[in-house]
Order: sequence, then C-alpha cells, then structure tokens
Amino acid sequence: VEMENHTRISEFILVGFKSHPGSQLFLSVLFSTMYIVTVVGNICMILIIRMDSNLHTPMYFFLQNLSTLDICYSSVITPRAALAFLLGRRSISYNSCASQMFFFSLFGTTEAFFLAVMAYDRFTAICNPLLYQVIMNRRLCVLMVMGSYLSGCINCTIQTGFTFSLSFCGRREINHFFCEVAAVIHASCSDTFVNELIMLAVCGSIIVGTALVVFISYGYIIITIVQMPSVESRHKAFSTCSSHMVTICLFFGTVFFMYAQPGAVSSPSKSNTISVFYTIVIPMLNPFIYTLRNREVKRSLKKQLKR
Repeated sequence: VEMENHTRISEFILVGFKSHPGSQLFLSVLFSTMYIVTVVGNICMILIIRMDSNLHTPMYFFLQNLSTLDICYSSVITPRAALAFLLGRRSISYNSCASQMFFFSLFGTTEAFFLAVMAYDRFTAICNPLLYQVIMNRRLCVLMVMGSYLSGCINCTIQTGFTFSLSFCGRREINHFFCEVAAVIHASCSDTFVNELIMLAVCGSIIVGTALVVFISYGYIIITIVQMPSVESRHKAFSTCSSHMVTICLFFGTVFFMYAQPGAVSSPSKSNTISVFYTIVIPMLNPFIYTLRNREVKRSLKKQLKR
C-alpha cells in the first residue's frame, strides 16, 4: 500500500492565479508584453555596451552579463506562464517541472551573486580608485562571473535534488504559476521538515551572505562619498552607484521575503504576486534603471541613435 501511494506521478497542475478566470487573457497579454520588453531592453543594453569601446570596463562587463542573465532568468518562467494563461493548459510534466526549477534556481542564485560582485566592483572603484585597474583585472572579472554561475549550479542541484526526492502521491496541484521550490515542496505528501530546513539554510545563507557583501560595500562607499571634497565628485560617484542600489533594493527585498525567513513554505499563495516581481518585473526594469540613471549609458545611447 505504501509503495502504491508513493507511485511517481507523471505531471503537475499549476494553479497559480486560477481563482480569477476572467483575467486569464489579461494576464497572458501582460506577461507576454513584459517578456518582450525584458528581452528587447536587455538586448539593447548588451548592444550598447558592445558597440561603445568607452564602456569596455569591468562595471559594464558585469552589467552586460547581468542583462544576459536577466533574459535567461525571465525566459525560464514567463513564456510558458503566458501560454498557460492564454490556452488554459496548466499541466506540466514531472521532468519539465524539475528542469524549470533547476534553471530558475540557477539563474536566481547567480543573479544574487552578480549583484554582490557588482557592489564589490563599485567599492573598489570609489574607495580604491588608484588600484582599481590592478585589482579588477580581466582575469578576476571572468573568475567572478564563473564563480557566480558555479554557486548557482551548486544551489540549484541541492534544491532540485532534495525537492524531487519527495513523494507526491495523488496531489498534483502546485499553488503557483511555475515550479517554484517552496510551492512544489508544499504539494508533497512526504514529511517536508528537512526540505524546509535545507531551503531556509541554503537560500538564507546565500541571500544573507550576498546581501552582507552588498551592504558592507555600500557602507564604505557612502562614507567615502561623504568625505569627498567637491560636490561634483560626490554627485558623480553617487550617480554610478544609484542605479545599482535601486536594483539591489528591489531584488533582495522580494527574495528575502520569499526565502530567507522561517515559514516561507507555509503560505505559498502569497508568493504568487511577489514572485512576479523578482521573476518578471525586475529583469524588465533593470535595463531602464541602468539606462535612465547612468550618464555614460545615456551618452552612448544618444551617440548610437545619432549614427
């Protein structure tokens, strides 16, 4: 009987936002529009950086990689969700669900490390300007990007492996619009205490660790900016950091609420709306934040448009 009850199911049903049947078409159009804006905006950011030799610096190297990551991050979730809302086909196979969770965790974790790396880059540029070119050499920048992806791989392997080692019995419904870790754990019929503990420990340590790097870096940056003699130098230093600070607040604020607190799995219904922010809205906003609040990018964009 126990073996029969723990038979592996072949598919899940994603029921996130299903309680509003009249809004399915609206959600499909909204998700599709945001995805198109995300892809176009981030591709434009990549092209601007590639085409302007003045932007071939460590800061924009990381920003270019962040734009590529945002396209991949959004592509894992948004197209499938938009299609599900439009056609009403909410089923997802067991293997597809595992794959979606794997890549979502990979790109999400990598983004957290990217933001920490970018904060360290700004710390070095503002607090140690004379040694900046020596410290932030090409080799270190590449190693930081590779290290971020490696950290993402480790986390997504742990999360996906432990989650799909659970039994799901006859419960096929996942209270989310994609295969998010906490929602899939909640759908299991196994004892999920260990999984919840692992998710809290691993995700919490990653979020808190990367956030500490960010906040310590910006603590030193703010102290250094305040001590600068001229208003112009203070304004210039702050303008290079303000866009990154906005992105950090948006990303870490929503992700911390989702994964770095006890009880994150206990009420997955609240995570549907919040998840839209860090999976769809933030990757869409990043190109605009970095373009509108960055003099060099705006100058380069104007130059490219004149051409």
